[in-house]
Amino acid sequence: MHDKTMSLAEAAALVPDGASLGIGGSIMSRTPMAMIWQLIKSGRRNLNVSRSMMSTDGDWVVGSGIADRIETSWCAQGISWGLSKVARDRFETGAVVYEEWSHLAMGQRYHAGAMGVPFMPMRTVIGSDLERLAAGKVGRSTCPFTGEEVLLVPALNPEVAIIHVQRCDRFGNAQIDGLPFMDIDLACAADRVILTTEEIVSTEQIRRAPERTRIPFFCVEAVVDVPFGSAPHECFGLYEPMMRHLDRYVARANSDPRSGFEALMTELVHEPADWTQFLERIGVAELVEAMGRGRSIYRD
Repeated sequence: MHDKTMSLAEAAALVPDGASLGIGGSIMSRTPMAMIWQLIKSGRRNLNVSRSMMSTDGDWVVGSGIADRIETSWCAQGISWGLSKVARDRFETGAVVYEEWSHLAMGQRYHAGAMGVPFMPMRTVIGSDLERLAAGKVGRSTCPFTGEEVLLVPALNPEVAIIHVQRCDRFGNAQIDGLPFMDIDLACAADRVILTTEEIVSTEQIRRAPERTRIPFFCVEAVVDVPFGSAPHECFGLYEPMMRHLDRYVARANSDPRSGFEALMTELVHEPADWTQFLERIGVAELVEAMGRGRSIYRD
């Protein structure tokens, strides 16, 4: 084992233009926002991005121009604000291709990738518009044991996965508190994994609770220490979503999905010199409040 710690900028250099990128977490939980922020700041282009369910991260990767294709089951502003006008504008104009799958299908695709098999059978998409829209990427087959017709969905093996965790050691042994979502399969399916973490702890601490280690070191290529690395989204047990910031963000982004969103990118991504300066744009008071809510819920 070797020390895999590095900076956000160094980790971003591991994601080449045109790569397929899997994003961990789901909706507004444990989103690797700091890594996405750095990819935008580093000027990445032509990424093929997949995630189980997208929210603000979808806005950022679609609106900023770093992605030209999205594979997901849901792309909105978040639970409270409905569909994203930023994403809708880019999809409807053809600037970004939107490839829609069911939530279960996304999970089955990552699971197939993690297992090293080319496809996974399922039933639920059969006969739906999703099957029609995915023509050429899915196929029906007859089960050799029961004769039942099933749908085969292709394995999803991102070239790079970015995943945010509560803690890991410098070798990449990562612990996840709360729901793991699809992150374990994503980590095993990807060619390389970049972890951002709320804190780097000793390997001795990891070994004291081995049952909590969800992602092992041999999957991981980079570890980046980024407190509040999921902000303005939540990180279970540490902080809740920063709702006032998100309210302001959505109001501005949806009022003008093009120039208004570009102004937000300037303010939130391009002007701040580092992640700490981005957090200052959210505000200390809101960060502290989010910590209070997140930790009190976890400790009740």
